[in-house]
Amino acid sequence: MQKFAVLFSLASATLAGQTLPKNENHMVKYPKTRKSETVDTYFGTPVADPYRWLEDDMSDETGAWVKAQNEVTFNYLEKIPFREALKQRLEKLWNYEKLGSPFKEGNYTYFYKNNGLQNQYVLYRKQGEGKEEVFLDPNTFSEDGTTSLAGLSFTKDGSLAAYLISEGGSDWRKAIVINAQTMEVVEDTLTDIKFSGISWKGNDGFYYSSYDKPEGSELSAKTDQHKVYYHKLGTSQKEDQLVYGGTEAEKHRYIGASVSEDERYLLISAAVSTSGNKLFIKDLSQDNSPLMPIVEDTDSDNYVIENEGSKLYIVTNRNAPNKRIVTVDAENPGEENWVDFIPETENVLTAGTGGGYFFAEYMVDAISKVFQYDYDGKLIREVKLPGVGSASGFGGKKENKEFYFSFTNYIIPGSSFKYNVETGAYTSYWTPDIDFNSEDYESNQVFYTSKDGTKVPMIITHKKGLKLNGKNPTILYGYGGFNISLTPAFSIANAVWLEQGGIYAVPNLRGGGEYGKKWHDAGTKMNKQNVFDDFIAAGEYLIENKYTSSDYLAVRGGSNGGLLVGATMTQRPDLMKVALPAVGVLDMLRYHTFTAGAGWAYDYGTSEESKKMFEYLKGYSPVHTIKEGVDYPATLVTTGDHDDRVVPAHSFKFAAELQAKQSGKNPTLIRIETNAGHGAGTPVSKTIEQYADIFAFTLYNMGFEALPYK
Repeated sequence: MQKFAVLFSLASATLAGQTLPKNENHMVKYPKTRKSETVDTYFGTPVADPYRWLEDDMSDETGAWVKAQNEVTFNYLEKIPFREALKQRLEKLWNYEKLGSPFKEGNYTYFYKNNGLQNQYVLYRKQGEGKEEVFLDPNTFSEDGTTSLAGLSFTKDGSLAAYLISEGGSDWRKAIVINAQTMEVVEDTLTDIKFSGISWKGNDGFYYSSYDKPEGSELSAKTDQHKVYYHKLGTSQKEDQLVYGGTEAEKHRYIGASVSEDERYLLISAAVSTSGNKLFIKDLSQDNSPLMPIVEDTDSDNYVIENEGSKLYIVTNRNAPNKRIVTVDAENPGEENWVDFIPETENVLTAGTGGGYFFAEYMVDAISKVFQYDYDGKLIREVKLPGVGSASGFGGKKENKEFYFSFTNYIIPGSSFKYNVETGAYTSYWTPDIDFNSEDYESNQVFYTSKDGTKVPMIITHKKGLKLNGKNPTILYGYGGFNISLTPAFSIANAVWLEQGGIYAVPNLRGGGEYGKKWHDAGTKMNKQNVFDDFIAAGEYLIENKYTSSDYLAVRGGSNGGLLVGATMTQRPDLMKVALPAVGVLDMLRYHTFTAGAGWAYDYGTSEESKKMFEYLKGYSPVHTIKEGVDYPATLVTTGDHDDRVVPAHSFKFAAELQAKQSGKNPTLIRIETNAGHGAGTPVSKTIEQYADIFAFTLYNMGFEALPYK
């Protein structure tokens, strides 16, 4: 998901005076949170869970608690003198036209556009050089902008389209099928779709995935058995054919189905966790053809990226932690018949196809390098990128000889380029028209040493001419999990932070995917402490080198990154002044009992699998490691009441524990966004308000009574 941002030059700005705020944090009166007598026993060890009742998102008592907490939090935030100024600055910088890279479907070219402050991007199209018209406007889906476009798929000829919508940020989706020419709805809306794309089989129908609707709360109840269905156009959803996942032998938490570009093969991926998948193939050109296994275990990640007739091209990290591409015939697709096409290298591979070529993008210390190959595996060229940063979008349909890619880094706004696959030449397609001069800022990559001696890269971004005096407000942002790589990207929110003289530092922690499967595995299960140690060492590096000090350091992360912040602030509360855990996984003993949480066990392990694993998880679980009598940093927990990925109960219980046990004067608040989920599809208006509150809280608790720069 690309983030757009804007910044302006502040050469004439002056640093405002810094004094301790007169905010009387110790006067915050928190709502009283009832404690229950709930106790669980794990391998003979009793564990109290006094706030278990907050897991019931349907209860009136939980609703009243949410309302009371928000009243306290917003009462505090409203008293910060520069909160409104930050919001206005965010709105002003956000307000520029943003354009996504075009893509062709049928006779039309489609593209997403936002005129500046629209809550959701609008999908436009035009035919040839004709006039552009609105195709889908998600801003009309709901009055408050909280219903978003969550997926879109066209038939190969572009005549039909199915699009997914998300309501209130939920992961549950509805599918609407339209005639792409007339934009008229052609049949009833499909419901209860989750963690799924739409993949058409000709114009006859499409494949999708879902779970049985859970009993009780659909926002928190466990969803464990994913199923693939085939929907035939013009029939009721009740008649949809179950394709895979309906039996105990086929039980998996995540199953996806896709049809090859030439529409010959159905490909099914089945996984029990977020890493590793089985892979199956079915020949759609033959009636009653069997579903054949390509990979029969979940020890590796595998997917078919392309085929030429029966020749399959598979991207895999099987016996290749940094990934490779292999070829095999669909008639005998077993691993023993695989032949290297693009072998593994020392850098992590991301592959794409388009225009009759393969594109291999490599991460070199989290920075993109792109190479183009033909279908014989011959290197055609290295694509010389516009700068040092992150490139994406290298790929398209086989018949298209031009496509569009985007490029960004922490100080260069996302721009798109039109690429000619035959010549390798590209031209600028769109550059944001914003008041920003990247020459006023710098991003530098450093390598620091973690606790066990591991070298970890970190990119530090700030204004040029920064004084290393230990007094620069700094946000240390991290993730460190699920094989996800943090690569340089520009964002409006970060731009506002940089504008205020702030430093934005992003380390590439173990648990991520920057250096392949080994780097990922080094931050999972019994190695999870490595991630926290890497993050702590990043903070210590910034302090030791006078970028900042503990009084001016904030740590921030979301989802798995919220766990990172929660664990770091409970292990080293002295390291930072402010902690900002967002939609975090914070109860490590019970995370797997909600929605699809059990699928995260590859990274975390579970409290039920062994006494050793239970003790390890309890040893860092943020909810369970908050202690009486500790001066914790100023904390603003953020979550959404419709988050059905990481249920808000994690954040509720963590905030309640903090408020009960915090011994110092630092505020411990929770900001609960209503009618919002895990983050995707959040309206721009809500996003601006969230960042204004986060930055205001951070600077205020670092001692600023006024913005550093006016």
